[in-house]
Amino acid sequence: MQLARLSRAQAEPAAAVGRAKAVLAVADGQSFTAAARTAGRRSGDAVAQVVARFNDVGLAAIERRHGGGQPKRYTTVAQERILREARREPDREQDGTATWSLATLQRALRHAPDGFPTVSRSTIGSILHEGGLGWGKDRSWCETGTAVRKRKSGTVIVTDPDATPKKT
Repeated sequence: MQLARLSRAQAEPAAAVGRAKAVLAVADGQSFTAAARTAGRRSGDAVAQVVARFNDVGLAAIERRHGGGQPKRYTTVAQERILREARREPDREQDGTATWSLATLQRALRHAPDGFPTVSRSTIGSILHEGGLGWGKDRSWCETGTAVRKRKSGTVIVTDPDATPKKT
């Protein structure tokens, strides 16, 4: 059972392990208050909320959710639009640059007809990082986990097969 495995995990976030322990304790017949103590929590009401959510959505109740602050403003379609713009080769005349920086990318997105007039640089940066792009030594955005290597036969793009597991 995944819930039992998660309750014993040492490499998982402590909050998820605590929620799993609380749900298992309630399933074993403990009260919400006793389950809270077993899981290292103080509030039985919080355990009751986790159990109710677990009954509704299953294991998704154990995972982390949005921790407060502003909700995400840009949908996945908008994020794809930003990534498409970043992957586009900039036009020196139109964009005024040979490589994208956050400032030039922000300017291009704000002035595009289908762009985003209020997008911030930090939002662009976080979307690019989530999309698998990183800021390279040559002061440009490049795909994470790929590198251009010189060979006798010419240049080749080498991809690290473990790039995605290394990020998580």
